[in-house]
Amino acid sequence: MSRYTGPRARVSRRLGTNIFGTKGETVALDKRPYPPGEHGRTRRRGNPSEYLLQMQEKQKARLSYGLSEKQFRRVYDEASRRQGVTGENMLQYLELRLDNVLYRAGMAATRPQARQLVNHGHVNVNGRRVDIPSYRCRKGDVVTLRDKARKMVVVQWNIDVLDRQPPAWMDVDDGGHEATVRELPVREQIDVPVREQLIVELYSK
Repeated sequence: MSRYTGPRARVSRRLGTNIFGTKGETVALDKRPYPPGEHGRTRRRGNPSEYLLQMQEKQKARLSYGLSEKQFRRVYDEASRRQGVTGENMLQYLELRLDNVLYRAGMAATRPQARQLVNHGHVNVNGRRVDIPSYRCRKGDVVTLRDKARKMVVVQWNIDVLDRQPPAWMDVDDGGHEATVRELPVREQIDVPVREQLIVELYSK
């Protein structure tokens, strides 16, 4: 299993945005809005290099969706082979990952939590159990929580308390346990703070 298990607030402070979506990162960014490390507050640099900006955008996207370097490069390569804008294709592929669909539907508080639900076999796609977080949903797919997961306190808390509004490309039932991919997401419907064109420039070198 490839996932980041280190200190999350340090990553968010280094990249300047809440990467993993936790409250602790928000608090850390408010209290210490500068990079981590002994010289984080006092470091003085000129304008950041083009390469640094490109790397930071790639890290934001990769860590936000919980992918390894190899997985992320594979998604980019697939997006570049498809007709259309490569950066937008890449973000669409990332949004359609099963763990992200679960997160967007409000069934999980964070993407890592959604990934765990999928890994443990708590999710059905079109009536069949799927335990692969990277499974790519398609238009018309119906994602549902299995009966055991619906009774979990943490899942019910996510649905009742977080009350996250689903994106425009997705429909969620009244109980919050079923989500339907109504259409493929477009760039305007993806709120991840990433400049995907910089990622394309990085990988195009």
